[in-house]
Amino acid sequence: MIHLTAIDIAVFALFVIAVVGVGMIKGRSKGGSEDYFLAGRGLSWWLIGFSLIAANISTEQFVGMSGQAADYLGLAIASYEWMAAITLVVVAFFFLPKFLRTGIYTVPEFLEHRYTWHARTVMAGLTMITYVIVTITAVIYSGALTIHTLFPNISLIGGAVLIALIAAVYVVTGGLKACAWADLLQGSALILGGAIITWFAFHTLGSTPLDQLAYTATEGLEGLTDASGGVEKFFALNSDKLHMVLPANDLILPCTALMVGLWIPNFYYWGLNQYITQRTLGSHSLAEGQKGIVFAAALKLIVPFVIVFPGIIAFNIYSDDLAEIASKDVKIQGNWAMYEDAKVNLGAGEDILIFSVDKAFQVNESARYAEIAAYNANAEALAAEKGIATKSIALAGYKYDSAFGLLIGKLIPGGKGVQGFILAAILGAVVSSLASMLNAASTIFTMDIYKRFIAKDAAEKKLVLIGRFCVGIFVAIGCLLTPVLADPKFGGVFTFIQEFQGFISPGILAIFVFAFAVKKAPRICGVVGLIASPVLYGSLMALLPGVAFLDRMAITFGAVLLILLVLTLVKPLKEPFELPDRATIAMDSSASAKIGGIIVVVLTLVLYGIFW
Repeated sequence: MIHLTAIDIAVFALFVIAVVGVGMIKGRSKGGSEDYFLAGRGLSWWLIGFSLIAANISTEQFVGMSGQAADYLGLAIASYEWMAAITLVVVAFFFLPKFLRTGIYTVPEFLEHRYTWHARTVMAGLTMITYVIVTITAVIYSGALTIHTLFPNISLIGGAVLIALIAAVYVVTGGLKACAWADLLQGSALILGGAIITWFAFHTLGSTPLDQLAYTATEGLEGLTDASGGVEKFFALNSDKLHMVLPANDLILPCTALMVGLWIPNFYYWGLNQYITQRTLGSHSLAEGQKGIVFAAALKLIVPFVIVFPGIIAFNIYSDDLAEIASKDVKIQGNWAMYEDAKVNLGAGEDILIFSVDKAFQVNESARYAEIAAYNANAEALAAEKGIATKSIALAGYKYDSAFGLLIGKLIPGGKGVQGFILAAILGAVVSSLASMLNAASTIFTMDIYKRFIAKDAAEKKLVLIGRFCVGIFVAIGCLLTPVLADPKFGGVFTFIQEFQGFISPGILAIFVFAFAVKKAPRICGVVGLIASPVLYGSLMALLPGVAFLDRMAITFGAVLLILLVLTLVKPLKEPFELPDRATIAMDSSASAKIGGIIVVVLTLVLYGIFW
């Protein structure tokens, strides 16, 4: 909980007014569907770049990524950002030209050109369900939870309604153009706000005595003193966290995922996800779109330094607070209660439980960890004797997802407007992502469902009206479902997002890759790939629950490609398929974007080389 002064409140209010005002003024629609849904295909590269970043970054990154960085994952979690930089470069030069050449409004629409209208409809339906029930609801909930955590007097529903209304106001007014201009402010604030937090984090780390800092490194601490600077302390105290590779059996980010698994959600998200791709579909030209995407790729290289690094430092300076918060967390304490019961009643129940703890707990609570290790040895021996499997339960000594909240509440000085600006940047992160999803979901419903099946000859103004009406319906659904995600039995918002994306993203990516690469692929491949993906992924969840979700996605992706290959070998098209040329904008590729893309790829590889 934090207490804002009058200047903090004023800065916060002015920022919100500026975002909504700029969005409404710049986004004034001329009435046509292309103007509303695709900003009249007139977006410049700098608007596209900032808008891609603002649409992408939400509380999932600020809360989830910084929390996982504070945990044992450390810098490894930055692969989501740095691999995205390479992904974006590929999207700019291999995906975007094909999409712009066909003149599509939505990603599902492309499937009708390459496969069939059935494939377009199935993808539109799957995407709509995912956006409305999963991503929109999750973003509203995570933003409302952040507001409720920092300001307990504001209820979860109250926070949800506030976020939803701010986003809906300028989306309804100006569609994609309003989102892009609002994102210019919000994207800039995100980068600046993250940089401010990073500076204060390193400054505080440098001024804190060593005996008041927590760390998990066991080597490289020689010569470190209280007078050492923040950067020197950071690299010494966290040397075991500053690498990109985790064991192959890690359930969150195994090293195997760096080879295949992590590329699947990356290419799906940045190349085939409507609320991201819609910005590039609104490009003034192919060159502007490519420059905007490469600009966003360069910004992605910065993100770990302003989100992941502060998260790691949060554990160094606020471990006691993280432990105290964990002691009040119902789910965490429930697992500890299970451990205490299992010690007394080992072998008495149907399951034999094994308990795992994170490295920070092992190092800082060595005596208690030894006790847990001894229990596990006895439990495993008993399981082997009885010939039954064990069930693993995770124990935690720290509430890592509270890392970012502690950085705001305890690190950023109050009374100078800085806290107000940081909170405005966080709210902007939530609002920009939500606005993008609302605009994308309304576009898919209007163009892929309403116009395709309900009113094929609908007037342009009627299409815009339907799109605006959808925005209101979708935010209402998201707000109504917010309390559902608050239930601890539900499993958490981030697990919710990851698992649902895993059902559809491997299949969607597979059929698009196949469409690009295999010109004789039969048209039935579209529907078969989309249907096979959730079936295969769901089966893997049920049969192999111990496999990391990224590895499940890789297996599903490979299996779908194999199915499509067999279909092509059995019944290929008689003639190679050629995409129709319906482009209404200049399609010359950008030489400067190519140079920039090469630089981004090289810098990404250098960063991996430094921190491998």
